[in-house]
Amino acid sequence: MMRGENVVCFAKDWNEDPTSNNHVMRELARANKVLWLNSIATRVPSLTSSGDVSKIFRKLKSFAQGPVHIENGLDVYTPIVLPFPHNPIAGKVNEQILDKSIRLLRSRRDMKNFQMWTFLPTTSKYIGKLGESFNVYYCIDEWSHFSNLPKDKIIAMENDLCRRADIVFATATRLLERRAHLNPETHLALHGVDQAHFARALAPETKIADDIAHLPRPVIGFIGLIQDWVDLELIRYLAERRKDWTIVLVGKSLVDLARVAGLPNVKILGRKPYETLHEYCKGFDIGLIPFVKNELTLNVNPIKLREYLSAGLPVVSTDIPEVARYVSSHGGMANACAVATAPDEFHDAIDRLLAADSPAARKQRSDAMLEETWERVVARVGDHVMRVKTKLGK
Repeated sequence: MMRGENVVCFAKDWNEDPTSNNHVMRELARANKVLWLNSIATRVPSLTSSGDVSKIFRKLKSFAQGPVHIENGLDVYTPIVLPFPHNPIAGKVNEQILDKSIRLLRSRRDMKNFQMWTFLPTTSKYIGKLGESFNVYYCIDEWSHFSNLPKDKIIAMENDLCRRADIVFATATRLLERRAHLNPETHLALHGVDQAHFARALAPETKIADDIAHLPRPVIGFIGLIQDWVDLELIRYLAERRKDWTIVLVGKSLVDLARVAGLPNVKILGRKPYETLHEYCKGFDIGLIPFVKNELTLNVNPIKLREYLSAGLPVVSTDIPEVARYVSSHGGMANACAVATAPDEFHDAIDRLLAADSPAARKQRSDAMLEETWERVVARVGDHVMRVKTKLGK
């Protein structure tokens, strides 16, 4: 077990929707001191984008607050750096800013010897320059295929990061395979799940969220960020073919939803607090993972798969490798999850899983996720870290 260690972590902004970044660090902070640094930028912001401008003001406000205690050993801090992650001069300035900020914060928290963990490829330039004794890279996405990032620069940064880190974790098999040759200590760390939170969907006292409680059933639901990897044409196909189904989309949208917004049986609800998501799952009959297939999604390991299952929901997904691998490796869960390669297959899979569902099947799906909690995942990750740390004498 990893206990009594000091961790400085580069990650996304803490207050965004929880991802593996949040879950991993929450678990580590139960037995270690963790200083989470809000995002130091993966791209140059656009001053013509209202979203980017709003984010700048939020960061300035957060910086003025100073470090914020979250729980256990976890504190969150927003460093102010120049938002030019690919500019070498800005990199040098940011190095000095981060070094002085981290030194001050570590001193206040009595964090002398510390590990640096990063979820961001743009931090490669800081490896070995901030006083850390050990480096961990936690790879959660094929960053070079995000449409808003400079592909060649991201590849170069991430390759450098993988080579120089003491240990690398990858959350999907394809991510692992593409990085293993860069570092012999590259390991698979499949996502876990907050099983207890989503299993509350099965509790008799949990009420269905008010805004879906009276919708016509069955309710086919999606929870997550609606970005260019969500197949809105597939959603439209399902809604038009089955007007007796209600399709609910829960999550912030960063794309134009005109293709589905006018359909009477598609309900677009926007972002909802993480603390309430089990109430939406309770009102769903199926959980959807409707991703387009491209180089980004072929490397993704959707956390929502295990969250839906923890809530007892049957799941239908497009045929992305990690979901297909899960289905093939869990033969006893044939009525829990299905993958489809075409819209008509997707429709038929939903029909089949709706017909096979039952309260007993829901409990079985949820109970199966007790073996895949974040606590178990992070315990294994911590074991790897301490083994390599001991081997290297760090």
